[in-house]
Amino acid sequence: MGDLITWFEGLETLQRVFWGCALAGSFVFVIQAVLTLLGMDSTDVDVDIPDGDTLDFGGLSMFSVRNLVNFLVGFGWGGVSFYSGISSPYLLILVAIVTGVLFVLMFFFIYKQTRKLETNGAFDIKNCEDKVADVYLRIPAKGEGRGKIQVSVNGSVHELDAMSNGGPIATGKKVRVVEICDGSSVIVEMI
Repeated sequence: MGDLITWFEGLETLQRVFWGCALAGSFVFVIQAVLTLLGMDSTDVDVDIPDGDTLDFGGLSMFSVRNLVNFLVGFGWGGVSFYSGISSPYLLILVAIVTGVLFVLMFFFIYKQTRKLETNGAFDIKNCEDKVADVYLRIPAKGEGRGKIQVSVNGSVHELDAMSNGGPIATGKKVRVVEICDGSSVIVEMI
């Protein structure tokens, strides 16, 4: 431990700042990641803008503890990475800031993409209207009886009772749902 302290004290001031941000940000980032994986993360605290609004982008707040940590990780590791390659301290700080902002934007993108994976598993028959379906069991002509169709809604296939206003429709034919009758049956037409 003494060697680590001696090494840190031997660094230049700017290099200490970068290493401090990188290590502290990474430590908190790892804790946040573990808590998220365990399902124990909490909602970020939003920082209010003077007029009372927050900068919110589809459920993502621009100013949050999580984004501050992401910025510090990018800023710190960006500064550490480019320290020996960029001689101007001003340019180095600018590159570190840009790297921090890119980290925040990258996590915005990743978060938005993973939110798209969240779906409501509840099936609503209203979502079947105007969908193309396959006839599973022959549908009799002009509402004289019911057949069955298989329709894909939000990536899952559902089997529904179906009636025809026209002629009979054979098994295996493609149809379009034109009307919802009740909670479990539809009216279809040939395509």
